[in-house]
Amino acid sequence: MKVAIIYNKDLTGVINRFGMQNKEKYNPGTVKKVADSLEKGGHNVRIAEGNMHVIEKLQEFMPRVIEGERMGMVFNMAYGIQGESRYTHLPAMLEMLGIPYVGSGPEGHSLALDKVITKIIMQKHGIPTPDFRVYSTGDEDMRDVCYPVIVKPKMEAVSYGIRIVDNEDDLREAVKFVISEFEQQALVEQFIRGREFCVGLLGNGDPEAFPVLEIDLENDPDAIQTVDDKKQKPREKICPAEISPELAGEMVGMSKNAFRALGLRDFARVDIRMDENDNIYLLEINSMASLGVTGSFVHAAEVAGYDYTRLANRIVDVAAVRYFSEKILPWEKMTDPGRNKLPLSVRIRGFLRMKQEETEKLLEKMVNINSYVQNVKGVNTLGTLVWQQLSHLGFSHQVIPMVEVGNILLLSNSPDKDYDVLLLSHLDNSTPFTRQIHYRKTEQKLYGTAVWNSNGGLTVMIAALRALRFARLLRKIKVGVLLITDNTRYGRITRNSTQEILQRAGVVLGLSGASLDGTVITSRSGAAVYDCQMNLLDAENAGDVAKATASVSRLLASLTNLSTEAGGAVVIPRTVQMRSGIATLHANCEAQLSVRFDSQEQGEALDRKIQNLVKKMNSRKNRFQIEGGICRLPMIRNQETGNLYQRVKVISNRLDIRTIEEHRWSSSDICAVRQDRARIDGLGPIGDAPHDYEEYILRHSLLDRAALLALLLNDLRPKR
Repeated sequence: MKVAIIYNKDLTGVINRFGMQNKEKYNPGTVKKVADSLEKGGHNVRIAEGNMHVIEKLQEFMPRVIEGERMGMVFNMAYGIQGESRYTHLPAMLEMLGIPYVGSGPEGHSLALDKVITKIIMQKHGIPTPDFRVYSTGDEDMRDVCYPVIVKPKMEAVSYGIRIVDNEDDLREAVKFVISEFEQQALVEQFIRGREFCVGLLGNGDPEAFPVLEIDLENDPDAIQTVDDKKQKPREKICPAEISPELAGEMVGMSKNAFRALGLRDFARVDIRMDENDNIYLLEINSMASLGVTGSFVHAAEVAGYDYTRLANRIVDVAAVRYFSEKILPWEKMTDPGRNKLPLSVRIRGFLRMKQEETEKLLEKMVNINSYVQNVKGVNTLGTLVWQQLSHLGFSHQVIPMVEVGNILLLSNSPDKDYDVLLLSHLDNSTPFTRQIHYRKTEQKLYGTAVWNSNGGLTVMIAALRALRFARLLRKIKVGVLLITDNTRYGRITRNSTQEILQRAGVVLGLSGASLDGTVITSRSGAAVYDCQMNLLDAENAGDVAKATASVSRLLASLTNLSTEAGGAVVIPRTVQMRSGIATLHANCEAQLSVRFDSQEQGEALDRKIQNLVKKMNSRKNRFQIEGGICRLPMIRNQETGNLYQRVKVISNRLDIRTIEEHRWSSSDICAVRQDRARIDGLGPIGDAPHDYEEYILRHSLLDRAALLALLLNDLRPKR
């Protein structure tokens, strides 16, 4: 299942800073530990910031159930950024978006976060809790307060702002501090001298209770846990607590009653004090019990038999059952990673996520190299960077010199000339130095020249091969990598040098970028390019100029009318340059035509029609000529490609990655592969090129596509 872990680290992702600012947040190391655990449980995990951009992130990552995909879930670790009832903000947003999530809903969080409301509800349900008062200014009448009391913010956690006082002057000072520092009312509660305990709960209905845990106060009945205790030097924990079974049972029963009374879900921690006469008082409930490794909830879970991995996955499981029930989710086996060797997909994913920063830095280097097709030095520089990366993985390289464009590179991890799989891509692009867009990133997208068309795919390839070496599988498959340098020129210069290489592999995988729907390309149109020219000869008057320009318009209209998109044919003028004048009578035009077709026969028929139309436009005064023709034949979906796509689909389902077939109208280097070969393109990252020279990819897709490619390569490994 796809699981998005959402937490708050950077508290600036808001339109305005307004109201109470959150002081509570998870350590990124804890978030990563949860992510690692869920990946070990077989989930497809992403980590995201819970700020104003979260909807866009979820829209890109979460499955589209209305289109038949499996439901995903959010693992909510977001304490909120600012304002009142901050625990409720993300759950409320998720409810609006229709995305299931782990943990309590907005109502439960709002009740539990408000310590005063919590205590009122507990009193209404007969659950013992210390007497309390609430102050709003610090100037109220405090004469009848019975000391000692503990002062704390009404709506904070982690013991922020707590202070024990035993006189009115200190009480007023403590109350005013809370009101000014935390911008909320102060809760003044009877202090219970004695021992401190907590009960961890996991589940719904009748939740599972972990063994009662005692906080070691070193026999000091006046001691409490401070913020420093919890964050810097946690106190020792005794679990199971050294109390009678009757007292433990009473604490568990009260905790469950409070959990249900507040309408909480999935998991929580209940904090308890017991006085010197064994009277039990429930202090509060943390509806987002900390999953930090030094925390009480995790410690008690370990005593109950849950290591960290099992605990994180069990939390997801109980939420999934609550939402869907086991009957509705027949595809989901309740996760229990156990102690067996982790599945290959989990190991691959874990490695890739561990190397995510390194992978993105490599992509940045690639994007910032100008590899415009006419910049031979830049193309060769990019090629050198790629082969240096692969040389560390045991790949040898062969350079095929090209003078007009950069050098072709052929890399392989096998001395054999035949490959199990050939990975195909290109080093050149169509962006001149003056239009190059350098690498930049946001939380969800990576931008830059050729980041989608080629550089992203090269990065995916390197990451996938690294992952296979990590899993000790790379040597078991013979991989060839062919990088051409004139894709933008339809391979016309390098074609003779690459034809023989392309026939050595049983399977060819192209690394072009995938479309936003998460596609792989199983067919591509063929391409033809024409340069059509017109010149006005022997003009006698302005009317001849007008007729000449009109003839060009008629020709272009006739050519575009050859398009039958439903039939797979498209003819469009790519550029048109018209020059004419009547002061000095002249008219000439040059138009570049781009043609797409879906079969060789269709391409040849279009070529004849185009040639005939141009020929018919010639007259005594207007001369037309046309140059060009078919550059690449189409990539046709054959049975072998269909079988290969089914293997991709099986792996995608295993990884919980959305993958659908695409026919792409544009031509690419993979079209040069023989028609009888199994070939698929579009295994690069997901993205788009919305404008000239501007490209982007979805950040999370770098890892998804690298995992997909690595597992596909392993699946294609011959059983020798």
